[in-house]
Formats: sequence, structure tokens, C-alpha cells
Amino acid sequence: MAEETTDEQLMLAYAQGDMRAFETLYQRHRGMLYRFIFRSANNRATADEMFQETWSRLIAARARYRPEAKFSTYLLQIAQNLIVDSYRRNRPQAGVEETEEIMRTLDAPESEQPERVLSEFEQRRGLQRVLEDLPAEQRSAFLLRIESGLGLEEIARVTGAGQETVKSRLRYALAKIRERIGA
Repeated sequence: MAEETTDEQLMLAYAQGDMRAFETLYQRHRGMLYRFIFRSANNRATADEMFQETWSRLIAARARYRPEAKFSTYLLQIAQNLIVDSYRRNRPQAGVEETEEIMRTLDAPESEQPERVLSEFEQRRGLQRVLEDLPAEQRSAFLLRIESGLGLEEIARVTGAGQETVKSRLRYALAKIRERIGA
């Protein structure tokens, strides 16, 4: 498949049986999709399972696909629905407190060295912790904007919320992130 072929054209070709079209779609979107799911799930095993299930559902729905929105929006909407279902099934999540306790233990020596500059890994982990503390709706909106580059209208489609609600969720998420990172 040529690089200039749109995702929507590729999905329609795949619906007609073109396996190369699916392979191209998978190559284009696997990294973005996995990052979104992983940061939403906060658990590699769960993220792996949801990643596979997202692609399975896409495959199962290929004949019903209509290019009414960007393909990435369609794909992320499938993933978002799986994430929401997972939150509903797993409230409250087991192991979160244990993980935080381990992280506090690991962070103790660093807090004794305030002059030490945080490494890139530590900064990413700090951001991940802030994201984990955000309400699910704010975290999803933030990740869809930052990780996937979606606009307000596309995020609204993926999450099923109004654009003003999405804008509000993003504003609150950014305020909480700035507050926690600045602290």
C-alpha cells in the first residue's frame, strides 16, 4: 500500500479482503494505540489484553466500518469503550496501594538528596503517577489530546461527551498536572 493512501481508504480495502491494507493500518497505529491503552490501564497485562481485544473488535467490525470520522478516532473509540468497561468491572483496582507503597520506598533515598536532578525516567514516572491520580474522564481526555493528537471534536466523539465537557476535562487535568508537578 502506498504511503499516501488514507487510513480510511485502507480500512475500506481491508473490509474487501485486502490483508496488506490491515497490515499497513496496524503498523501505522499500533504504537499510538498501545501507549494510550497502557497509560489508561496502568498495568501491562491488562494493556496487552485490551490492545489485542481492540484489534479483534476492529477486525470483527470491518464489514460495518463507515468512514464518518477519522480512522484513528474510530480505533480509539473501540479502545476507550474497553477501558471504560474495565474500570467498571475492576472498581476498586487491587494492587494500586501496594504499587504506590513500593514507589514511595524507592523514592525515599532521592528525597534525602534534594540537589539531585531527576533523570528522564524519573520524570516520566512522576508524570505517570500524576496521570494515575486523575479521574478516568480527565485522564482519557488528556491522553487522547496529547498522545493521539486528537482535537476537541474528535475527543468528544471517542468519549461520547460534549465538546464543552471535553474542554473542561482538559482544563482540570492540566491544572492538576501543573499543580502536582510544580509541587
